[in-house]
Amino acid sequence: MTGEPTIGDVFGEMIRDAYAVTTGIGPRPLVGGRLPRPVIEIIERDDGLVNGAPSEHYLDPPQRWQPYDHRAVDRVHGQVLDIGVGAGRIALHLQERGVPVTGLDTSVGALRVSRHRGVRDLVLGTVDEHVAEGRRYDTFLLLGNNLGLFEGRERAPALLAALAALARPGAQVIAHGTDPYGTTDPVHTGYHELNRRRGRLGGQLRLRLRYRLLGTEWFDYLVCSVEEFAELVHGSPWRLVDVDDGDHPYYLATLRLA
Repeated sequence: MTGEPTIGDVFGEMIRDAYAVTTGIGPRPLVGGRLPRPVIEIIERDDGLVNGAPSEHYLDPPQRWQPYDHRAVDRVHGQVLDIGVGAGRIALHLQERGVPVTGLDTSVGALRVSRHRGVRDLVLGTVDEHVAEGRRYDTFLLLGNNLGLFEGRERAPALLAALAALARPGAQVIAHGTDPYGTTDPVHTGYHELNRRRGRLGGQLRLRLRYRLLGTEWFDYLVCSVEEFAELVHGSPWRLVDVDDGDHPYYLATLRLA
């Protein structure tokens, strides 16, 4: 045994078990209607930091959402692409409001949960892969801190270009981000400095996810300030038109097709 996890659909396995805890429907036997352990998302950072968090929030109904989630969905218009649809919490709410919405995700397991919960229009793949399908959207949602999918300076231009290729005239991107720089915890401030010495943005996280015997490959996930995000957008087909930071350090950044 190497001690290394098997590469697999970590998020899909985890969210299916979280769904089983909530509903009693799942691929593994339950004990007294519940899984015999908590369903915890394990996040490893490349400096050795390990964090764990309950995964049930991916299934939260609107009454348990944060205020910025409600403000985000109130701003959508037209055909919506929910990027990183996960277990479908945002897409389901939009469907119930009569909003045409497509959910996009790279996790087969998460899409199965979304479909079982009632999300009608789901696509497996990345934003770049979805461009080839020829569909076009008016609003792109990157909620659940999914501004992180911009990854860093290297990935951001390609993602912004792919979103523009999927966009109708006047389209908008609404992305939820977190400013990482208010902390005084040396575990995090030291990592920010390490990143800068490596030529990376301070909050450019190098992560992998773990669940049971599975792990993901290492990947970049961006936590950045509004100023850093504005720099990433500059020179792209998009312009930053609004920042809602009423729940600091969390914020909603709205981009409009230039």
